[in-house]
Amino acid sequence: MDWPWDTQGVPLPHDQSPLPRKESGTKVSFGMHSSTLDTEWSASATKDPSGNTVSLSISSSPDAPIGLYTLTLDQEGQNTSLGVFILLFNAWCPRDAVYMMNEAKKQEYVLAQHGLIYKGTPKRMKATPWNFGQFEPGVLDVCLKILDDNPKFVSDANEDCSARRNPIYVTRVLSAMINSNDDQGVLVGNWGTVTDGVHPTKWIGSGDILRQWSESGPVRFGQCWVFAAVECTVSRALGIPCRVVTNFGSAHDVNANLLIETIYDETGEIISDEDSVWNFHVWVDSWMTRPDLGPEFSGWQASDPTPQEKSDGIYCCGPIPLRAIKEGELTKKYDAPFVYAEVNADEVDLVKLASGDFVKISGSSKSIGCYISTKAVGVDQRHDITHQYKYPEGSPEEREVYEKAQHHNKLQQRGEEPGLHLKVKLADNMTVGSDFKVYAVLTNESMAAKKCTAMLFARAVSYNGKRGQSCGFVSDKIEVPVGEERRVYLNVEYDRYGSVITSDRLIQIVATAFDKETVEYKKAEKTIVLDAPEIEIQIVGEATVNQPVTAKFSLMNPLPEGLQDCSFTSEGAGLTQGKPITLQIGTVGPKQEAKGEVEFTPNKTGSSVLLVNFDSNKLRNIKSFTTIIVKE
Repeated sequence: MDWPWDTQGVPLPHDQSPLPRKESGTKVSFGMHSSTLDTEWSASATKDPSGNTVSLSISSSPDAPIGLYTLTLDQEGQNTSLGVFILLFNAWCPRDAVYMMNEAKKQEYVLAQHGLIYKGTPKRMKATPWNFGQFEPGVLDVCLKILDDNPKFVSDANEDCSARRNPIYVTRVLSAMINSNDDQGVLVGNWGTVTDGVHPTKWIGSGDILRQWSESGPVRFGQCWVFAAVECTVSRALGIPCRVVTNFGSAHDVNANLLIETIYDETGEIISDEDSVWNFHVWVDSWMTRPDLGPEFSGWQASDPTPQEKSDGIYCCGPIPLRAIKEGELTKKYDAPFVYAEVNADEVDLVKLASGDFVKISGSSKSIGCYISTKAVGVDQRHDITHQYKYPEGSPEEREVYEKAQHHNKLQQRGEEPGLHLKVKLADNMTVGSDFKVYAVLTNESMAAKKCTAMLFARAVSYNGKRGQSCGFVSDKIEVPVGEERRVYLNVEYDRYGSVITSDRLIQIVATAFDKETVEYKKAEKTIVLDAPEIEIQIVGEATVNQPVTAKFSLMNPLPEGLQDCSFTSEGAGLTQGKPITLQIGTVGPKQEAKGEVEFTPNKTGSSVLLVNFDSNKLRNIKSFTTIIVKE
């Protein structure tokens, strides 16, 4: 039977409301029937046996705009407000644009509030824990405010609200709004010295950042993994499956020629480096259909909230299908050439001679876009997704993709050639605070002895490739007989590097060799990630819901000098009431142990993750986590 009532669903922005319109899909009226439909807005009602209570069930259209709705009951012209509700994207609904079949993946990419973000270098990856906290109190309200504060809503609120039915549109808005470059977005980027805000390495979760932005505007400061983690939180909160992705050896191609060109002078100093290669760069993949491009481009879409280059006049990037990147379909929306270069550009190093001529000293088509990583589904392990972005380097498929992309500047493939070969070798154990040796190995595979000048440089470097101050140098004139090798050693001492390295704890080692007789240059480099001490976490006793729990933290200072302004910060969804707990412990002497304990009261049963960060004036970006089972 049909019930003699009509209901109206009206989506309203979180703060201020445009006039809802039926033609925009921001206002809809529908009658009540005996059952609901899964293809359109519909309602059904049942009465309890007493006849005094009616239970109402509402089913939304699978392509309805997300947002805050009011619900009104119309009984022959008499309107009764039934309240408000928030409609989200639904990965469990087969007709939704973000539908995902695999249940385990939905648990990971929509529901998981804890994750891992990979940093470091390809040979020394480090999993950094992060608390996404998308279901913590107040977070969804902030996520809706982000949509309402975006410039597109300000310029045309009706059009913007109507477009929120489309996860492509919403993801592009988030890519712009997570950074603050063109608007009053969430995070301000800072890759230099921090004097008036929070250092990016101190954040361990998204909730505190989002709440601060909601209360007082753009938050200082973030770097790529922070931008990506916050976008992941907002996407999951809105119902879009999302994962954080790390690209090791990530190119920033300024002139869009798919070449990362670095020019050196004859002493090995860089004189031109507009392009850059980040040791790693972090963005997000979001899951959705692409009806604008065709079904073959549905699935994972890359987007990047870190402000690097403008797209359509604003700092945003994506979403672009991974399929388009892998197949070299650079005309597809959005920003395919830029993302393609991040994972597939070539590196070329040139020396500018005193005569003005250029000599190519090295080049690689394999160092960009390697070990592309995300957290595995259901376990705290790394999942390599490089194959989803690109074909294996040097494979026939990869060659065909380059031709399709109309970029014919791949370096010529070759095997070992005769001549002088140069490699950089590192020590086994390189812990921050220690001294260690590195060395260059020159091998002569030519038919004559080689007399050359060999130089070995050590320099602090940031994860985004920005070079800092020198912390070591050695030069030697050596002769390498035919078929033999010679070594040049460099002592890397804490007294030299301790004051110049960043919180990334990265040191770049560069070796060059120059044979003036044959005008033969060789260059090799490696980036060191110094090992950091581990935080030991001990939970005292069993954790019981709504009962205080004590956690003890300790960390050994590996430096030969004292640490000032030491603190432990801990946070966990369902553990710390949605806010980080910071414990100030003051000064810790050289080679001494930092200790502290905090008390928190879990408010949810089940498995939760406690994240801990250690910070000080000399040692920072130290993180760890532990899983806590909270019992009733």
